[in-house]
Amino acid sequence: MDIAEADGRLLDAAESLFYEHGVQAVGMDRIRAASGVSLKRLYQRFPSKEVLVEAYLRRRDGRWRGALAAYVAARPSVAERPLAVFDWLEEWFGEPDFRGCAFINAYGELGSGSAGVAGAVRDHKAEVLRYLTGLVRAAGVADPGPVAEQLAVLVDGAITTAAVTGAADSARRAREAAAVLLEAAGAAGAAGAA
Repeated sequence: MDIAEADGRLLDAAESLFYEHGVQAVGMDRIRAASGVSLKRLYQRFPSKEVLVEAYLRRRDGRWRGALAAYVAARPSVAERPLAVFDWLEEWFGEPDFRGCAFINAYGELGSGSAGVAGAVRDHKAEVLRYLTGLVRAAGVADPGPVAEQLAVLVDGAITTAAVTGAADSARRAREAAAVLLEAAGAAGAAGAA
């Protein structure tokens, strides 16, 4: 087994187990067993659990944001795209393996005590905000920063509410609030999007 295959197997196992059961509930031996990679190779590639958790989060960040961006980009109108974020969230919330935000979950378990994990969480949230800022700017809002920050709060709130209550419609409620914010900020087409 080459390094790329071992890394892929380890990260696939880590993502599945950490996301479903939590970071602290899953030991390195369980990752080894689920991945089929030897414990020696596991520790060669990821010398500590913290390093593995950070790698899992960074890979998940790219995949999560990529899926979101592909969904949103399929909307023909840039005016629709900020609200399409919430449509994508609602679909994600309905998936059987939805367990909330992996980044909030990991930070909730580990806090700022793990610099690598805390950095991965902060980087993810900063990239989501950057993405939202671009969507809001393209929708015609003159000062997109504050509106994007408000949308980011709605995104995290909807994710957390859906994880805690099991209610996928929290995305719809957040979408309704986002439409009001966008309309008040002068976004093109926001008035009819609610």
